Amino acid sequence: MLIEPVILEGRQVRLEPLTLEHLDALCAFSLGEDLWRWMPYAVRTPQEMRDYVQFVLKAQAEGTSLPFATRERASNSVVGSTRFMNIDRANRRVEIGGTFIAPRWQRTFVNTEAKYLMLRHAFEKWGCIRVEFKTDSLNERSRKAILRLGAKEEGTFRNHMVMPDGRFRHSVYYSILDSEWPEVRRNLEAKLSRAD
Repeated sequence: MLIEPVILEGRQVRLEPLTLEHLDALCAFSLGEDLWRWMPYAVRTPQEMRDYVQFVLKAQAEGTSLPFATRERASNSVVGSTRFMNIDRANRRVEIGGTFIAPRWQRTFVNTEAKYLMLRHAFEKWGCIRVEFKTDSLNERSRKAILRLGAKEEGTFRNHMVMPDGRFRHSVYYSILDSEWPEVRRNLEAKLSRAD
């Protein structure tokens, strides 16, 4: 697995390496509690966004994360961010997460195509045998979206994280295996062709 910054280009979405140059664009839509409600960290100010980006870039330098800015191609606007995280080269496993999308672009093709591009890269370029997802057990929208991608629910890690408000988060885990990828790919490509 060669883990290095890469551009993943789709028909409607471009995933480009996240840098500090994306800060203003991300701050324009993502500050506040609603987007971060289910995340184990809060980003409410430009400084907290800078801290967040620096945190994920540090993880990238350590080889455990590969973060992206999500750009909607037609408008050339940055509409979100996502990343490969918890990269485990030895076991050919990676997690896709840390995703946040501008409210205007939620429940559109943006997340589906971004996840498709990342899954294709993980399975077809890196040779992963497993891609993981996790979300807060209370986040019904995210849970449904992960299942719509074709992932299988595996179980719940109870009291898995302490949230910024002190609540104990139970995290639900999902995965897609390399043997499942061809069918998942066909289904995602069919969904994306309907979104054109």
